Amino acid sequence: MQQPPDPFADTVDRYRTYLVAERNRSAHTVRAYLTDIGGLLRFTHEAGVTRLDELTLADLRGWLGTMDAHGQARSTIARRAATVRSFLAWAVREELIEVNPALRLRAPKKEKTLPGILSVKQMDGIFDKLRKSAVDGDPIALRNIALVEVLYGTGIRVGELVGLDIDDLDSDRRTLRVLGKGNKERTVPYGLPAAHALDDWFRRGRPRLAQSTSGPALFLGQRGGRMDQRQARSTVGKLFAGVQGTSATGPHALRHSTATHLLDGGADLRAVQEILGHSSLATTQIYTHVSVDRLRKSYEQAHPRA
Repeated sequence: MQQPPDPFADTVDRYRTYLVAERNRSAHTVRAYLTDIGGLLRFTHEAGVTRLDELTLADLRGWLGTMDAHGQARSTIARRAATVRSFLAWAVREELIEVNPALRLRAPKKEKTLPGILSVKQMDGIFDKLRKSAVDGDPIALRNIALVEVLYGTGIRVGELVGLDIDDLDSDRRTLRVLGKGNKERTVPYGLPAAHALDDWFRRGRPRLAQSTSGPALFLGQRGGRMDQRQARSTVGKLFAGVQGTSATGPHALRHSTATHLLDGGADLRAVQEILGHSSLATTQIYTHVSVDRLRKSYEQAHPRA
């Protein structure tokens, strides 16, 4: 992350403290916020702005316009605009500025794209492939089966997955204790296939990878340390590479698939919200749109007067 220009360094450092101490944001979120804010402040500093109260709506629009001209995705521009609105609202509360120039800032609407998902049949194919790779008891293969079973069986985020410790599992009740966004803890159930895969990983896989530095981590990398997000994303990405007929990429597609399959199977929307750890029901509702979209495609393919 690049440092903000000198005139703004103290202000940005105060905002960092606010995000961590008062908003309880994760290190990843704080880094993303400060990167966006630093980008704005560097852009405007080059145009001669040296104090926060010199920022104008025109400056903010010019910054967003530059990103648009360079082909940035509308979702990225919208996120950065939201970050800056939040930052300048904080600056008003802290009496660093009197007027928030971002009050009338409008970013382009995000593209309404439905998340990539896998069908139940495609998931069955992935699990068949995983089982074949584990016939000789290779510990990495056993770990990968357990990893995908947990991601798909619970719908948790990849960051939540790699943060799991062994004692976060309640094997009797088949539940996971998950620490989600904002350090909010929730309990998520998992099914028998995930339970069997985890048991196999514990008995035959994890002991062969574990080192003195492994600690209580549930999932380990090849060298025995806690598996990180990059390793998990790479593992899942390779599995998806050979799957035809889907735009799904990476671990988040398993989360999308879990939610969609739960709703297709008749699960209550609020129950799915709780499982996924969404703070707002509106976020969960996108998956009802996914299901309707799939229904419409099936109708158009099958009905003679579609």
